[in-house]
Amino acid sequence: MKKKKSLGQHFLIDEEVAWQIVASLQREEKDMKKEENQIVVEVGPGEGVLTKHLLKRQQTELFLVELDRRLPALLMKKHPQLKEHILEGDVLKMPFDQLFKDDFVVIGNFPYNISSQILFKILAHKDQIPQMVGMFQKEVAERVAAVPGSKIYGVTSVLIQLHYKVEYLFTVPPHSFDPPPKVQSGVIRMHRHYDYQGQVNESNYRKVVKQAFSQRRKKLSNALKGLAFNLDELPTDIFHKRAEELSVPNFIQLTQALIL
Repeated sequence: MKKKKSLGQHFLIDEEVAWQIVASLQREEKDMKKEENQIVVEVGPGEGVLTKHLLKRQQTELFLVELDRRLPALLMKKHPQLKEHILEGDVLKMPFDQLFKDDFVVIGNFPYNISSQILFKILAHKDQIPQMVGMFQKEVAERVAAVPGSKIYGVTSVLIQLHYKVEYLFTVPPHSFDPPPKVQSGVIRMHRHYDYQGQVNESNYRKVVKQAFSQRRKKLSNALKGLAFNLDELPTDIFHKRAEELSVPNFIQLTQALIL
């Protein structure tokens, strides 16, 4: 099948990599205790290289989200049991809260051209999505998993890590795809945590983080000009640092001290 450049299609063809990605998807502890099926949503199944491995998992209820109208018929022919479980359309416009009443996990070989949008879609539905295993362009995957002090640590890292623990799992070379992309790919796992639950107003947190990184080479005393803070609530040296040096708890401290 001819791949559509407009949809950023690079279909995974390496069976070993496909198996590794599916094996990286962890079963939620609550599901194991209740012996309930884990709802898994695969985004962009393509010709189904991940799908067939996902169907082998025990206690799994699988749904597929596919935008390319050519592919559902192919997938249903291969896996007739999925007939009622293929959701045709744009994942970015999917009303997840209406489609699924319970928690679900997300997995996929995500199109590079919408990878950041997918990450923020997941973040917007964090209350329903405890886990995500996904393949992205390597630099995007590394950015999400980056730690303070790294040159690639930025807005995406800080916003996602407020709610998810991120692990960079492994790198996938271009020859694992058809057609091969011009870049390497990286697989990450995001697992929801509650370490900072209720500690910060998220709208204010995003405001502080985005402004801090808008001039990432400058010290926070310059980057955060225009914002007022209660200095008694902050470490004395925090404004002498650059945004990339601050951890998630540091950004929470800044946000809590923000004077509106």
